[in-house]
Amino acid sequence: MRDEHKGKESNSKKEQLESYTINDQGKKLTTNQGLKVSEDEFSLKAGERGPTLMEDFHFREKMTHFDHERIPERIVHARGFAAHGEFQVYDSMKKYTKARFLQDPSKKTPVFVRFSTVAGSRGSGELARDARGFSTKFYTEEGNYDLVGNNIPVFFIQDAIKFPDLVHALKPEPHNEMPQAASAHDTFWDFIANNQESAHMVMWAMSDRAIPRSFRMMEGFGVHTFRFVNEEGKAHFVKFHWKPVLGTHSVVWDEAQKINGKDPDFHRRDLWEAIENGDYPEYELGVQILAEDEEFNFDFDILDPTKLWPEEEIPVKLIGKMTLNRNVDNVFAETEQVAFHPGHVVPGIDFSNDPLLQGRLFSYTDTQLIRLGGPNFHELPINRPVCPFHNNQRDGYGRQTINKGQVSYHKNSLAANTPEPASEKEGGFKHYQEKVEGHKVRRRSQSFEDHFSQATLFWNSMSKAEKEHIMNAFSFELGKVKSESIKQQVVDMFGHVSTELATGFAEAIGANPPQGKDSGVTKSSPALSQENTKRKPATRKVAVVISSGFNGTEVKPVLDALKEVGIQPEIVSEKLGAVKGMDGVVLEVDHTFLTADSVLFDAVYVVGTCKENNAFYKQATYFIQEAFSHYKPIGTTQEGKVLLNIDNIENSPGVVYGGKIKEFAERFIEAISHHRHWERKVV
Repeated sequence: MRDEHKGKESNSKKEQLESYTINDQGKKLTTNQGLKVSEDEFSLKAGERGPTLMEDFHFREKMTHFDHERIPERIVHARGFAAHGEFQVYDSMKKYTKARFLQDPSKKTPVFVRFSTVAGSRGSGELARDARGFSTKFYTEEGNYDLVGNNIPVFFIQDAIKFPDLVHALKPEPHNEMPQAASAHDTFWDFIANNQESAHMVMWAMSDRAIPRSFRMMEGFGVHTFRFVNEEGKAHFVKFHWKPVLGTHSVVWDEAQKINGKDPDFHRRDLWEAIENGDYPEYELGVQILAEDEEFNFDFDILDPTKLWPEEEIPVKLIGKMTLNRNVDNVFAETEQVAFHPGHVVPGIDFSNDPLLQGRLFSYTDTQLIRLGGPNFHELPINRPVCPFHNNQRDGYGRQTINKGQVSYHKNSLAANTPEPASEKEGGFKHYQEKVEGHKVRRRSQSFEDHFSQATLFWNSMSKAEKEHIMNAFSFELGKVKSESIKQQVVDMFGHVSTELATGFAEAIGANPPQGKDSGVTKSSPALSQENTKRKPATRKVAVVISSGFNGTEVKPVLDALKEVGIQPEIVSEKLGAVKGMDGVVLEVDHTFLTADSVLFDAVYVVGTCKENNAFYKQATYFIQEAFSHYKPIGTTQEGKVLLNIDNIENSPGVVYGGKIKEFAERFIEAISHHRHWERKVV
């Protein structure tokens, strides 16, 4: 019943945006003032070969608009993509919060979600090793609520005053503006080695979490500790999680680098096509909730943004589902102009004293002022709330609201002292009343001083394959660092996390092993390993490597079986057009070997190869070998098996062949659902 319900609220934002949308099809060309234009090819001149005249108002309007079409890109999170959707709570959370959108299971709240990389510029590739932004704007009846998060639950620093330093170190180095969208350089690792609170976040950044398979298969986290406050004024600490219904999956590093060359738009294309195909991405909203009297019950400070709350100690309760079901109509007007802010809250959601969060509450508004041209960025259609807003603010760049009356201040008698504040019972926001006292100091709580225990917890929680990937990531990143001193500093720093880890990458980069012992933490958290995620075959892309002359009665049932479970087979061959099989089966080719690559697919199905066709044989062989080296599922029938004889591929895990058609299809689908087969031996 939840999925069938269609609430009015879910359409309100769409209808509001549509009221701003202009369809130019079939219309006459006009200026921005509505004047119909008779000519748009030539500027006004003094004679056919004469100078352009200043009085050509149409030319000046058109050129001025063009000159100002680019706004400053975001300093971080510049490379982003977004979609519309809706959120629906499973059961009322009234016990914990008075936020209305979390109380009515029959109500659908419109949302807008923007995913992004952090370090790169707007034109950078999307498969960089990086954290990913995961920000959600809920258009609620009480105002906009922004859950501004990342795909990693912790952060590099503990205090917002260090954020400019972190970003300066992470960005391309100022003397040569290199490297783009990468952390593999001296200034970043110099910052890490000298700001050791970053140890935990670096472990996540060096893991597979930093190279996700897609936005659809990526977790999201609110990072900070917030508060839920209920109608009685009782508060609980809360952390927010987004859990993808398809599970959490990643690519491998060699694959990520190749995807950036083959298709730097890989993640946005995946999201766009999934929505266009009706394969709507879904995420469940989870919360970890702590009573206030439990604040000091743990061996970490719950307000420290470099620490997570282990799910085994504080379980995640799934409270609702978000579905992304509509692509944007205009990337600039929506994706680029959307303005998120962790300070955009509704009654029932409040802040904690997390020092990084406290700084963000200032920074985001300040950023939007310069990026979007002034204080009225909230009036842009994508940012405008679905509920009415009334206050005494006037004027400023980009003002769209036309306020009536002579009064623009509070208190007043000319307008009967309106608009007037709302009481708490009328929905007015009231800050949680927490007793705060102390000396003015520039210090950090001693409870924030442990920088390595949870970094070790993360390492302990990884599978053998994941540990190998982390060690290789350190080896790659530090292999790009020029300073021998910085390399050694990082080795010594991560020796406190894991002697095994630091010794391993020290050898790879020509540094000395770390001195001393690691943190000695033996605990693990299975929830941190992607090996323990959901595994579903739906929406996976399978490259069907095929040439003419295939057995149609065998291939078509396999393709039908793949489609039945939501897998998307795409035909790859030597040339576009049709490939003809026996029994009258004809398949339309989607890609050639020149326009596709194994790194753009989740699995490979090999059919219809023939050694006599040398060109096809060579190209198909490389395609398969590359997919095999990235641990992807490979299935084959008919003559395709000859390609699996190379390097003994046919006897490896995740390689499926032989048997009856139905049985083969079932085994291949099962192999695809596993995503990668790390137990495979790749030379």
